[in-house]
Amino acid sequence: MGREIERKYLVRGDGWRALGGKTRHIVQYYLAMTDKAQVRVRIIDDAKAVLTIKSSAATLERQEHEYALPLEEARAMLPLHIGQPVEKLRHRIMGADGHVWEIDEFAGAHSGLVLAEVELADAEDRPVPFDWLGAEVTGDPAFYNVSLAMAGEAAG
Repeated sequence: MGREIERKYLVRGDGWRALGGKTRHIVQYYLAMTDKAQVRVRIIDDAKAVLTIKSSAATLERQEHEYALPLEEARAMLPLHIGQPVEKLRHRIMGADGHVWEIDEFAGAHSGLVLAEVELADAEDRPVPFDWLGAEVTGDPAFYNVSLAMAGEAAG
C-alpha cells in the first residue's frame, strides 16, 4: 500500500531561493473527492502526467497511490475537473541532513502563497528545519491543495 508521511510549513521570505535546486511547473486538478479519498491529475512541465488517489484526511500520514497517465489523456480530462486547477512552481532542494524539501510557489488565485513540504521516513523523523520556515500547517486542511482548488467553488 502506498503512503505519504510529510510535514507542511508556511515559508517566510526568499531565503530558500539561494539553495538552488530543480524547478518544475505543475498544473493539477481534481476529478472527484469524497470524505474518504480524492482523485487528482497532475501535469508536470507539460511533459508528463500522473493520476493520484489520496486519502482525504489532512494528517501527517495518508494513503497515496500514483499511476502514470498519458499526457494526452490528462489534457483531455481537464474539462471534467471540479473546483479550480491549481498551478504552482515546485522547487526541490536538499537539506543538510539529506531530507528533500519541496517549496511550492502558487500562481493564479493563490499567488503569493509559498509552502514547504518534507517527506519523512516515519512519523518520528525530525528533519533539521531551515530558518525561513514559518508556522507548521501539517493537518490544517486550509493549506492542502484540494482545499485551494475548492476555495470559493462548490464541489460536484
